[in-house]
Amino acid sequence: MTVIQNIVILTGAGISAESGVPTFRASDGLWCGHRVDEVATPEGFEANPALVQDFYNQRRRQLAEVEPNAAHHALARLAAEWDRGEVLVVTQNVDDLHDRAHAVTRTADCVLHLHGELLKARHLETGHVSDWSGDMAADGDVRPHIVWFGEMPLDMDVIYRALRKSHLFLSIGTSGNVYPAAGFVQEASRAGAHTVELNLEPSLGHSLFDEKILGPATKVVPEYVERLLAVV
Repeated sequence: MTVIQNIVILTGAGISAESGVPTFRASDGLWCGHRVDEVATPEGFEANPALVQDFYNQRRRQLAEVEPNAAHHALARLAAEWDRGEVLVVTQNVDDLHDRAHAVTRTADCVLHLHGELLKARHLETGHVSDWSGDMAADGDVRPHIVWFGEMPLDMDVIYRALRKSHLFLSIGTSGNVYPAAGFVQEASRAGAHTVELNLEPSLGHSLFDEKILGPATKVVPEYVERLLAVV
């Protein structure tokens, strides 16, 4: 097996679900009772900014009711204690649970939000991004800093550079049906990385992984991190 130095970790809704964060997309394809095109596209925002702002205002308020769980804290510990290479956490989640956990270990700079962040706003005219914890008005000059369908995910150049020099790729709590994130395992494999899926149930791309570990994130992630840090 390749000597592990650089680690890239992809996380999805499954890691935050155990903290009580509801997933946007339900089994019926609706986002909290709305069609995706109504609340998660630029066209939806243009057609009904009040609906879209209210949708994300509600999601933003919910963050005050949840806390990082053992899986978030385990990855923050890994980032702080791993001294053999680089650790990058790429999350598809727009909540701030990774950020809060990594703030404790002072490793927040290793977290990238592929799909944006609920606690940030983007100015409609300038594109400037700023911190934002309150509600946004329908007639204001900012929109949620969220990557909607049809928009380019964030920091892709940084992520692909990290994947190409990775030795270990972990995918945690993600369904494997949203691209480009679903293709990260193949990019890591091409770089020679060992690839591991940690998930409650097999993802759509589970056959692409070298190793699969099934179970709740709050159990399997801390256990895996403990084993990693124990390797001399």
